[in-house]
Amino acid sequence: MNLADLWFVIIAVFWTGFFVLEGFDFGVGAIHSVVGRSETERRVAINTVGPFWDGNEVWLVVGAAAIFAAFPAWYATWISASYLAIVLLLVALIVRGISFEWRGRGRGDGWRWGWSLCLTLGSIVAPTILGIALGDLLAGLPIDSDGDFTGSFWSLFTGFGVLTGLTVLALCLLQGSTFLALRTTDAVRGRARAFGHVIGFVDVAMVVLFGVWMALVAHPGPGTYVLLAVALLAVVGSLVGQFRARDGLAFTASSIAIGLAVASLFVSLYPQVLVSSTNASYSLTVAGSASGDYALTVMTIVAAVCFPIVLVYQGYTYVVFRRRVVGPSQPTEPSATESVAPAAE
Repeated sequence: MNLADLWFVIIAVFWTGFFVLEGFDFGVGAIHSVVGRSETERRVAINTVGPFWDGNEVWLVVGAAAIFAAFPAWYATWISASYLAIVLLLVALIVRGISFEWRGRGRGDGWRWGWSLCLTLGSIVAPTILGIALGDLLAGLPIDSDGDFTGSFWSLFTGFGVLTGLTVLALCLLQGSTFLALRTTDAVRGRARAFGHVIGFVDVAMVVLFGVWMALVAHPGPGTYVLLAVALLAVVGSLVGQFRARDGLAFTASSIAIGLAVASLFVSLYPQVLVSSTNASYSLTVAGSASGDYALTVMTIVAAVCFPIVLVYQGYTYVVFRRRVVGPSQPTEPSATESVAPAAE
C-alpha cells in the first residue's frame, strides 16, 4: 500500500468515525422533543450529549482537512460542486450549536420552544446533507475532463445521493434513541425505546434498499456486500437488544450499523474518489488526485503522533461522563450543556 492509498483509508476512517460518534448526538437532537414531554425531560435528553457533541464535530473538520491536504484535486472539485450545500450545512451546524448553548438562557416557554425547533431542524438537515454528499461521490456528478463541475445545485440531488442522505438520517435516529435509552431513566428511557422500535424497522428497510441501489450504481466487490450484510445484521441486533432491554447491546449494534454503512461507500468508491457522470474516464482517482510524497509523508507522521492522543482524550471523556443522566428528583449526575430545571418549574 502506497501513501496515497493509506491516506484514502485514513480519510475513510475519519468519516466513518465522525458518523459513529456524531450520529447519536444528531439523533438525540432530532428526537429530544419526542422523548421529552416536559421541559425537564427535554433537558435531561439534551444533557446526555452535552459533554460530547462539540468534540465529535472535530472529526468532520479533520476529515475535510485531510481531503484538502492529501487529495487537493478531489477537495477542489467536490467542494466547488457543493458550495450552496455547504452553506446549508454550516447554517445547520451553527444553529444546532447555538441551540445547545442558548436554549437554557431564557425563561420563557417560547424561547425554549424556538431553540428546540432549531436544534431539531439542525440535527435533521446536517446528517442528511452529509449523507447526500457522500452518496454523490459514488453516484457521480457532472465533471468534465479538467475536473471542473459543470452542473448546478440541483445536480447534487442524485437518486442514490438522496437515498444515502435519508439512510444516514434514519441510522442517526436509531443510534440517538438507543443512546438515550442507555443514558436516561424512567419515562425518557421508555419513550426512547419505543421510538427505537419503530425507527429500527424503518432502518432495516432503508439499509436493504441502500445496498440494492448501491449494487446497481457501483457494482461493488464482495467486501462491500460483507459490510452491508453485517450492517443489516447490526440493525436487527439493535432491535433485539431494545426488545430485550439490553441498552448497551442496542447502542453498540446501532453504532456498528452506521459505521459499516458509511465504510461500505468508501470501499465501493476505491480506487476512485469522485465518479464523473459525464464520462467514466473523467472520474477522479486516488492516484491522480493525491499530493506529493513529501506532503503525504509529513501528514502521516503528524497523524501517527496526534491521532492516538485524540482517541485517548475522547475515550477518557466518555469514561468520565458514562453515568446515566437523571431528573432533579434523583441523585445529581455529571454536568452537561444545561442544568436540569427543578421539577416544579
